[in-house]
Amino acid sequence: MLKTLDRYIIKKYLTTFFFVAMIFTLIAIVIDFSEKIDDLIQDEIPSGAIFQEYYLPYIPYINGLLWPLYALISAIFFTSRMAYNSEIIAMLGGGMNFYRLMVPYLLSASVIAGLHYVGNHYLIPEGNKSRTMFENTYVWKNNFDNKTKNIHMFLDENSKIYIRRYSVRDTTCYDFSIENFKDNKLVSKLFSPRTEWLGKEQKWSIKDYRIREIDGMNERLISGRQMDTTLAFTPADIERRDNLKEAMTTPELKVFVDRERQRGAANFEKFEVELHRRSAEPFTIFILTLIGLAVASRKVRGGMGLHLALGAALGGSYIFLSKFSTTFSTNAGLPPQIGVWIPNLIFIVITIFLISKAQK
Repeated sequence: MLKTLDRYIIKKYLTTFFFVAMIFTLIAIVIDFSEKIDDLIQDEIPSGAIFQEYYLPYIPYINGLLWPLYALISAIFFTSRMAYNSEIIAMLGGGMNFYRLMVPYLLSASVIAGLHYVGNHYLIPEGNKSRTMFENTYVWKNNFDNKTKNIHMFLDENSKIYIRRYSVRDTTCYDFSIENFKDNKLVSKLFSPRTEWLGKEQKWSIKDYRIREIDGMNERLISGRQMDTTLAFTPADIERRDNLKEAMTTPELKVFVDRERQRGAANFEKFEVELHRRSAEPFTIFILTLIGLAVASRKVRGGMGLHLALGAALGGSYIFLSKFSTTFSTNAGLPPQIGVWIPNLIFIVITIFLISKAQK
């Protein structure tokens, strides 16, 4: 059962956390609005649309990114005040074990981590659908994250396409080819110097094509000026928005990653990193909460200022390490699940060390 001190600490933690979240959210909105105000004024967007379609889902989005940092700041802030008022000393002097003191902190962190987990996997991506559409329409009109040269992709298990160069501006593939296999043997190959996307018809127009059909030792060459046909890919499979991953719930993201892996598509590592990040960050809240307790529970001459400085240094180190490891996962072949969890594993060691040195 929760005791009076447990309820007292939980109340302190949660009220401080949501106060910090509110302050930082207001600051983030002001900064974001100041950056985008020129684009918003230029397109003459109604203020109601800006609020409903962008800033309403922006609030959970920015909080989803920063909640672990809020947890660290909150734990340090109210614990430092308790230490300054000699409350921590009184608790320990009254017979409370330091590890027992960790219980209300972990209970508070579990509430925040649970909300963060559900938000990361389901609620925030649903809100991001309108936010990203708004950004792509009015702000980041050309924020494509696509490979435009030497594109290899499977249409199915027996058909593979190759595009030497793709033009986003006019949705045209240059030096386009399709290879068809049967029993792991090449049976036909189509080549076209230029293939255009027909948007209204939802078809590809294959220009000046040549088809080489292979049947054992026999070959046949077919050529033509133009062939309009449907293929199992569209420009959307090549033209990816930078923020596409933010607007997919976890079930949608898993389906997307599996499909892209089967097709042999490139540049889908970012989506795998995003998938694992959504589970790793809620766990980070527990780690940073305990770090905040260990750092701020000792009464020192520098007071809250020193505690916040140490917390800022640790928080900055975590963010730097997180960006560093995810960059390796995206560009250097490090498995995403390892790259995402490396910061947590390192900071678990730091947490254990700080707790062992904390005032008991």
